[in-house]
Amino acid sequence: MTTPAPSAFDPRAFEGTAEYYAVGRAPYSAALADTMVRELSLDGTGQLLDVGCGPGVLELPLARLFDDVTALDPEPGMLRVGQRRCQRAGVANVRWVQGVAEDIAALNLGACRAITFGQSFHRVRRLEVAEASYDLLAPGGSLVLISHHVDGRPRPADPGYPEVPHAAVRKLILDYLGDGTRHYLATWDEGQPARFEDTLSQTRFGGSRTTYAPGRPDLIRAVDTVVASYFSLSYAAPRWFGNRRTGFESDLRQLLLEYSPAGLFWEWPGDTELVIATKS
Repeated sequence: MTTPAPSAFDPRAFEGTAEYYAVGRAPYSAALADTMVRELSLDGTGQLLDVGCGPGVLELPLARLFDDVTALDPEPGMLRVGQRRCQRAGVANVRWVQGVAEDIAALNLGACRAITFGQSFHRVRRLEVAEASYDLLAPGGSLVLISHHVDGRPRPADPGYPEVPHAAVRKLILDYLGDGTRHYLATWDEGQPARFEDTLSQTRFGGSRTTYAPGRPDLIRAVDTVVASYFSLSYAAPRWFGNRRTGFESDLRQLLLEYSPAGLFWEWPGDTELVIATKS
């Protein structure tokens, strides 16, 4: 089976990945909430809109910082898993809405204190969505683009476990899925034509500032978690493998154990980057 060419507006991009996403994706900094409070002067009031919420990744640490949260995602499975995770954690002030970023102007939300994108802004029509975000924000409110950032950040000491062999795993994915996935990898993993900061400088925000929260230096991943992390990716979603899915997973597990017979890996996702644009 061959994957289609990628589309920034494909609402099915993460279909079937929600459970894997919740388990396999590396967490953001443990200091993310405190960093948001400090940088945005949050006081527990106001409304947060989280765009591309996935399975509640930002809702779990950030919902307590606001009166109300709207979590938006085009994939129904993500919304179901996110709602379930928040219910289990006692987070009750989140409204789950199906839709894409380009829909936000029509949500009738009222003024927002903050709008967040957790590793999702690269998949939208950036200028259009940034301008719509500006309109939704209350004066002094901020658009916050959150992601993992490795390049140029101080690397923590190696705790003694091998790192996940990403290059070897990607080759295995390409062997199974072919050139369609090669195109997907090139599009999403080799950078974008413009930095987020460049986009924001062209909008009414007029610019942005960037700050970092320290990443997690002690993230040790078992084989099951590494497998889940790959099945959480749009270009390696389980549905792409069709009836070869079992064979792929078996080969992936075998490959991982060749690199780490103990079945444990160290992963440093980098520091958590916050690109913040504030409405004057």
